[in-house]
Amino acid sequence: MLDLAKEFWLFLRVRKKWCLAPIVIVLGLMGLLIIFTEGSALAPFIYTLF
Repeated sequence: MLDLAKEFWLFLRVRKKWCLAPIVIVLGLMGLLIIFTEGSALAPFIYTLF
């Protein structure tokens, strides 16, 4: 997993595609939100957002 992050960072730095960074960060945070609220009482409310 760390290699993937390193490769992505090198890609951004070399290709100057800085507009991709916020998209990937937001998608990662949404994924973590879904994973961490999966077993809680908040899950039905989170899934209605999508």
